[in-house]
Amino acid sequence: MTDRSALSAVSPLDGRYARYTEPLVPYASERALIRARVRVEVEYLVALADLDATSLTLTDDQRADLRRLYEDFDEEAAFIVKQLETQGYKDYSATNHDVKAVEYFIRDALPEDVPGEWVHFGLTSEDVNNLAHRLLVKPAVEDVLVPKLREVRDALVEMAREYRDLPMLARTHGQPATPTSFGKEMAVYASRLGRQLGRIERAAEELSGKLAGASGTYAAHHVAYDEVDWPAFSEAFVEELGLEHDPLTTQVNPCDDLATVFDALRGANNVLLDLDLDVWLYVSDRYLGQEAVEGETGSSTMPHKVNPIDFENSEGNLSKANSDLVFLGDYVTNSRLQRDLSDSTVKRNIGASFAHCLIGYEKLRRGLGKVVPNEHVMREELEATPEIIGEAVQTILRREGHGDAYERVKELTRGERVTLADFRDLFDDLDVSDEVRAELNALTPTGYTGVAEDLVDEL
Repeated sequence: MTDRSALSAVSPLDGRYARYTEPLVPYASERALIRARVRVEVEYLVALADLDATSLTLTDDQRADLRRLYEDFDEEAAFIVKQLETQGYKDYSATNHDVKAVEYFIRDALPEDVPGEWVHFGLTSEDVNNLAHRLLVKPAVEDVLVPKLREVRDALVEMAREYRDLPMLARTHGQPATPTSFGKEMAVYASRLGRQLGRIERAAEELSGKLAGASGTYAAHHVAYDEVDWPAFSEAFVEELGLEHDPLTTQVNPCDDLATVFDALRGANNVLLDLDLDVWLYVSDRYLGQEAVEGETGSSTMPHKVNPIDFENSEGNLSKANSDLVFLGDYVTNSRLQRDLSDSTVKRNIGASFAHCLIGYEKLRRGLGKVVPNEHVMREELEATPEIIGEAVQTILRREGHGDAYERVKELTRGERVTLADFRDLFDDLDVSDEVRAELNALTPTGYTGVAEDLVDEL
């Protein structure tokens, strides 16, 4: 094995961004996958010993010793398994097979008087691998990605509440539109992200596993002990691992469950990508100011710049993550006939897609912590765009029975630069009561935000 510094890493995930991806190491590294395989094999051996039909028996001490193989699994143990696969170890030749290497590792470490022939009894490698992968995906999502997404949502909720009544010009089709409040816009993103979090959590909770042999028929198990209800054994075993049981499979777990997780993550990422783009534009329009970090450089040639790099970095990583998640979801749900091996190498990239997610979430969270709304700029631009009260004017006139209300306001405002004085000239010519005229004259761009402030309470 070669030790390389982060500067020599082939992927930026283990190089430049290693400090961000570190929380995924217990779930996304090869060592983690090997450990999960050892766990499945050991727990399966223990479960076999609980069957009256088999001759295998294990004492409490032997069970504890077996479980320590994965509970205390360290770098040295992983290195031994890798040696078994690639070079050979002790009396074992190189297996060139990762799961067989795990089997031999366990055989070599078995407690005294535990026969080695029961290790991997009746199993196909996919019985071990499909369970091992899900034992890693589930906590990676639930314990790493979801908490980081919640941090982003919490930041959005805090901003929504703090700036609930800060009026801001809205833009539809990139053009000035009915005002909103900055807090309400952040509340929209918080709400959307909350719904996607629910999807992710449900998808992770419903991850399923199989343990049914080489073509999903329990054939080897059944021929050895036809009196055992192997489907029931499999169901109990898989559920004991914390997964749902899939009773109908080929050699391969169909992976629809994994695809659902990938799609749910992509849904959250799409919300955050939308947010990245909007915040970038708000920074560009000076609606948001950014905290300058002492010592940082914004541009190698323009000293004044404070660039929205966190949002740009988040955008890039979430886009890469989504590309990978789409590929993974499409790929792992297809297998030629009862099994082909191409998915095995593809699944090794699940951790990388999660890592890009994690970087994107962290960069966005940091970016949100550095921006502050520029109230002066927001109000100044609102006041400089009085034509946006045109909607309010024509709506009030419609209420008062003016059938040509829309057309009159359109004639005044469409494609024109108008002032509040122009509107008041229009109001003076209208056949309306003094009360309605006063209502119209009281309209201002900064005051025309509807119930935006109250909508924040929907969070």
